[in-house]
Amino acid sequence: MKSISDKLEQELASPRIMQRRRLRAGYNRGITWMVAASGLSVILAITLIFFYLLYEVMPLFQSASTEHRLTHALHLSEQQEPLALLTEEQDQLATLLTADGTLHFIDLVDQQPLATQQLALQGRKISAVSVPHPSSRLLLLGLDDGRLLVIQPEYPMMFDQQGQRIGVNPRVHFPLGDQPLPLGASDQPIRLLHHQQQGGELSVAAVSGDQLLLVHIGLQQAPSLQQPSPLRATQHSIQQLNTTPDFLLTTPGHRQVYLANQQGQLQLLQGQQDKTLQLLPAGQTLTGMVLQLGNQSLLTADSAGKISQWFMVRDEHQEPQLTRIRSLQLSNQPVTLLVPEFRRKGLAAVDASGQLGIFNTTAENRSISGQLLPADTQLMALSPRGSLLLAVDKHHQLHGISLDNPHPEVSFKALWSKVWYEGYQEPSYTWQSSSASNEFEPKFSLTPLAFGTLKAAFYAMLLSIPLAICGAMYTAFFMAPALRRKIKPIIELMEALPTVVLGFFAGLFLAPFVEQYLPGIFALLLLLPLSMLVFGYLWFHLPDSMKYRIPDGWHSLLLIPIILLTGWLALSLSQPLESQLFAGNMQHWLSSELGIPYDQRNALVVGFAMGFAVIPTIYSIAEDALFGVPRSLSHGSLALGATPWQTLVRVILPTASPGIFSAIMIGTGRAVGETMIVLMATGNTPIMNANIFEGMRTLAANIAVEMGESAVGSTHYRILFMAALVLFVFTFMVNTLAELVRQRLRHKYSRL
Repeated sequence: MKSISDKLEQELASPRIMQRRRLRAGYNRGITWMVAASGLSVILAITLIFFYLLYEVMPLFQSASTEHRLTHALHLSEQQEPLALLTEEQDQLATLLTADGTLHFIDLVDQQPLATQQLALQGRKISAVSVPHPSSRLLLLGLDDGRLLVIQPEYPMMFDQQGQRIGVNPRVHFPLGDQPLPLGASDQPIRLLHHQQQGGELSVAAVSGDQLLLVHIGLQQAPSLQQPSPLRATQHSIQQLNTTPDFLLTTPGHRQVYLANQQGQLQLLQGQQDKTLQLLPAGQTLTGMVLQLGNQSLLTADSAGKISQWFMVRDEHQEPQLTRIRSLQLSNQPVTLLVPEFRRKGLAAVDASGQLGIFNTTAENRSISGQLLPADTQLMALSPRGSLLLAVDKHHQLHGISLDNPHPEVSFKALWSKVWYEGYQEPSYTWQSSSASNEFEPKFSLTPLAFGTLKAAFYAMLLSIPLAICGAMYTAFFMAPALRRKIKPIIELMEALPTVVLGFFAGLFLAPFVEQYLPGIFALLLLLPLSMLVFGYLWFHLPDSMKYRIPDGWHSLLLIPIILLTGWLALSLSQPLESQLFAGNMQHWLSSELGIPYDQRNALVVGFAMGFAVIPTIYSIAEDALFGVPRSLSHGSLALGATPWQTLVRVILPTASPGIFSAIMIGTGRAVGETMIVLMATGNTPIMNANIFEGMRTLAANIAVEMGESAVGSTHYRILFMAALVLFVFTFMVNTLAELVRQRLRHKYSRL
């Protein structure tokens, strides 16, 4: 007779049982592989996100590059000394003005002359030239008899019958006619000439003899090339000069006129004021002076190889003073040529040895540097896009260098340090990525955005951590199980509330409510803890017969009417408190008496709204950690005579500390990455201020606001991706630190 074990073995070895075992083993392997694949997919997705962000950000820090494009012999006669060099938008043509009044159009693609045009100088010689610059596309010629000729080279595109572009057809337009016109009463040669164009008005400054001529000319189209337009001078000013200037610059409307000599002595004419300033120390020579894009900054070059930026800053008496802002070192050789960029706050400079430097003044960096030009360079020009640099040497050789410099505005200083921007009284952290003006100086400081992110997270965590942790402690250790089964799901359900709804509520209701009842809000913060303490004191002194009527763990329900009554009382006292203590307007009192400005959408509102959003996350994880502490530990502590509070503080909390710490870190990550609440409830002002009554702009909100407005591949676009990368790295570091601390805490308290 078979034993029971033999029968059991026979039953287990039956085909049906074996098939079930194989199926179970297959299910186990499948689930194991599925879980592993899911985990690896998450890691892979996070890794791909990181590398994609890095891929978009890396071009910001790649070095600019140059490529030698052409060297072309101009074949000029002795009378055709080069005076001015220009190029056009497409980098296909160059225009060279020579001393005999000839415009030479040169095809840069085929490297050969394309056309020439002789200007009608009526036998006179060109004594001064004002070349096109960021504020004007006009070329002004001053003649040796005191007359002026205004020309505008144009480069219209040519297309075939199929609409395909076949080239550029250069021509010359004469806004004031093709004949020279008298600039003033004097017939002496124009020695220095500079102009500005603003709308339909042309401002011309000229030095003729010992006189400074300031003229405003209304521009209008000439009826034809043979019929010149009349010169409409709306204002004509002549001033006697006491010194002989070597450099002359003017701003639109002649608001500022700069006259300087080679010794570095600058005479600034500003309205009725005449100021003198020494730009250079003794022994140095001024070798160049130009105005940067926007005409706010003056750029000077000297014999020590230094380029300096100057603009107006108000002193302690609120008087504007020309102030040196920064200096850029090209080399130890004298700077011979200085050319500003047309569309960026940049410049190109070359020294006596042919050392070329491309600078950006805002970022204070040199993106291109090298011995790229001949030592005897006479003329230099930048294309409007900044993608081509042309130069002519004394041997009449035309040199062309292609420039690839897409992100000159980016440097560590521009992103994270204080920068002294044009129009500002001092260096500051500023984010302002765009403006209505093409002359705008981009301000890409990420510091106020990072500060705003931490500020919003700090005030949110200041509210959420005490409420969430204390609520989790009470729910897990003191609350009745039946009540806990109702309260915990309700709080966790709060996490499903969309943050866009919270942001909408905070921006449209909570912010005006807090502004209206601000004294009551602060009264509530004081009265609510006090009322709970008073209630606890009274409850403690009640007869035991009354206290025992409430089952253990249900006492918290008695606080609900106390909280509601205290809230009603605090808000009711808001108006009397504001009238008695703050002269009827607490916001105005804060501003006038304490110097604390108040914005309706501020960090206090964000703290309430985002704290409400973060509380469920922290509470749920912390409560699970506290409730998961083995009951044997708490029962043993109570059996040894410890009170429930002592058991909670000395046994439960240390054991659950890894989970509580993880809850706080996850909540912090949630607050740092929050977008919609801070987008709708902060005012989005990128300021560096810890004031709880002012707003902020966070990194996440800034990405949401500006990503849709940025051009793909632009500096602005890539800096927004850099902000996303900063958020990613910060969150990764916080989570890594949290895991390390959690492991140490778990190891420390695992022996309990």
